[in-house]
Amino acid sequence: MKKIVIALILFIVFPANIFAISASKAIVMDLNSGRVLYDLNKDEPQLIASISKIMTCLIAIMYSDLNKTVVVDEDVLKSYGSSVYLEVGEEIKLLDLLYGLMLRSGNDAATQVAKSVAGTEEAFVYLMNEYANTIGMKNTHFVNPHGLDSNGIGNTSTAYDMALLTKVAMQNETFARIFGTRSYTAESNLKTYNWEGKNKLFSMYEYTTGGKTGYTEAANRTLVTTASRDNKNLVVVTLNDGNDFNDHKSLYETYFSMYDSILAIDKENFKIDDTYYKDVEFYVKNNYYALVTEEEKKDLKINITLFKYNNIYDGIKIGEARVMLNDTVLHTESIYAKKIEVKEEKEEKEGFFKKILRWFSKW
Repeated sequence: MKKIVIALILFIVFPANIFAISASKAIVMDLNSGRVLYDLNKDEPQLIASISKIMTCLIAIMYSDLNKTVVVDEDVLKSYGSSVYLEVGEEIKLLDLLYGLMLRSGNDAATQVAKSVAGTEEAFVYLMNEYANTIGMKNTHFVNPHGLDSNGIGNTSTAYDMALLTKVAMQNETFARIFGTRSYTAESNLKTYNWEGKNKLFSMYEYTTGGKTGYTEAANRTLVTTASRDNKNLVVVTLNDGNDFNDHKSLYETYFSMYDSILAIDKENFKIDDTYYKDVEFYVKNNYYALVTEEEKKDLKINITLFKYNNIYDGIKIGEARVMLNDTVLHTESIYAKKIEVKEEKEEKEGFFKKILRWFSKW
């Protein structure tokens, strides 16, 4: 009986596999596969403050011409909180506004971006929610493009949904460039802006590739960051976290060390043994690195599926390569076909004529 009591006490004092962070909700996700490596209440919704601007930025990139000029209207006077200090009548490129939106978290920039892209904030918010639904953000609802809240009403999401959004957004080159910018200079018809980003993780952790901060009194501190090391690409989201930058650094260090990156699909050496297609070369367009622990390496495999076509042409998608970890699909890569030209064998022809000549030489 005494041994049992001692064992229970030790378990309480030294709990196993518990990572101590200050956040009430958090997640570490593999950006390549979307696999969740760590979570704390990942599906529990709460107010998210200015990390909402990740969606605002992505929607603007997707639905508008970033080189167009935005004329700042009087609605900018209604903005409060963090600001880039736009003036009524000021003319500035939409692309520049997105840098002000992401680096300085300008709420005035957010309202002007929304109206420029969709005509009204309401129409823009509709686009935000539609796209959230499209990519599978099941516990997210946007009410504005900036993330401010009032009396408990504001944009709500979860650690998982925001990680998922960031995974999708980082596949867009323009978004990834803005997300990873530390400082930016913009010019309008009235002034020159020099913006320094608020993401302190850039100076704290050398592998940081991007980030967006957020804060309101009701939401507390919210933070989304990305980092890459040795072909390992992670996104970390923390909600309601007073020690967020330190927590992000600790999470990255822990999970970069815990997982190895395996080149599961090598586009330079991609080959398939197939008897159905003749004179066909198979190829893929991308490498894929799978993130696995040492223990999981033995469970990593690739399943190949080829479609059966009577006629093929160069560049046709002819199948899929699925990277599997046990029964979980980590990644699906399209397989393409290229016809190989069959050249006439000159040696055979020359051999035939040589035989004729040899036959006549005997006479």
